Amino acid sequence: MTDLKNDRYLRALLRQPVDVTPVWMMRQAGRYLPEYKATRAPAGDFMALCRNAELACEVTLQPLRRYALDAAILFSDILTIPDAMGLGLYFEAGEGPRFTLPVRSKADVEKLPVPDPEMELGYVMNAVRTIRRELAGQVPLIGFSGSPWTLATYMVEGGSSKAFTVIKKMLFAEPQTLHTLLGKLAESVTLYLNAQIRAGAQSVMIFDTWGGVLSGRDYQAFSLNYMQQIVAGLIREHEGRRVPVTLFTKGGGQWLEAMAETGCDALGIDWTTDIADARRRVGHKVALQGNMDPSMLYAPPARIEEEVASILAGFGHGEGHVFNLGHGIHQDVPPEHAGAFVDAVHRLSVQWHK
Repeated sequence: MTDLKNDRYLRALLRQPVDVTPVWMMRQAGRYLPEYKATRAPAGDFMALCRNAELACEVTLQPLRRYALDAAILFSDILTIPDAMGLGLYFEAGEGPRFTLPVRSKADVEKLPVPDPEMELGYVMNAVRTIRRELAGQVPLIGFSGSPWTLATYMVEGGSSKAFTVIKKMLFAEPQTLHTLLGKLAESVTLYLNAQIRAGAQSVMIFDTWGGVLSGRDYQAFSLNYMQQIVAGLIREHEGRRVPVTLFTKGGGQWLEAMAETGCDALGIDWTTDIADARRRVGHKVALQGNMDPSMLYAPPARIEEEVASILAGFGHGEGHVFNLGHGIHQDVPPEHAGAFVDAVHRLSVQWHK
């Protein structure tokens, strides 16, 4: 078994006893930190930063130097797989990610390769190995991927979208084409996450950022079905430890029971779902991660502390809670407010673990 100085994050995901509720933040390595901006500037663009193992390691570790976080998360992007499929990923100022070659037809789907994670995505595995080495057992390392549905939205739309009309046209007019694409993505994500685990990731998370734009029936068929396939294909034991798997569908609070049946270890919930209600609904089947509104970090520290106390009380006594934001931290949040948040979780959660 790999020695870990702090394994409460892994223990909480497996609903084992912990001394305090573990906490980390989605997008904890990133634009709200001045040291991140200083590292990013000489690297050039965002993907150049991701492809440089030493710099990706540096920005992964930066928040751990500031805050008593219970996990590190690989610094990368959810669109690495579509990029490795040859779609020409680039970032438009003010508009986010774009693809020069969007996937719009059956022929486009059939041409897509399944990337070899140690070849086309080798830079991600190099980053994982570098981070694990430099963490030196301080806290666990989280690996991640976008879900097949979420990756497909970017690939078919050609980038970010508000209405998702292009992919929904494919879903309703050519469902088999979309199923073929999602199947290829599920295979790619499974290989990608297993390679991250072999390289040193001690837990993995699947981000289904856009699952919430689907109806219940279509969510089951076009999103959850493929995440379940991934969960079934993942390495679940490595280095003498269980490798926990977390599923997170933003806007997916109405489907928690179905998500809990996939075989995952934990569910991420956003701030639109009451954590007490979520715990009642999933019982002891899975752990829960969440779920403070990221915008609460604009509030004064005293108000942040009130919200932390409220969420801890909502979850209540017992194990199986990883405290997090309901989505990624905003880029203009004062770093000291993030520190107040992390400190409040540890200090106020002691009473819930006695």
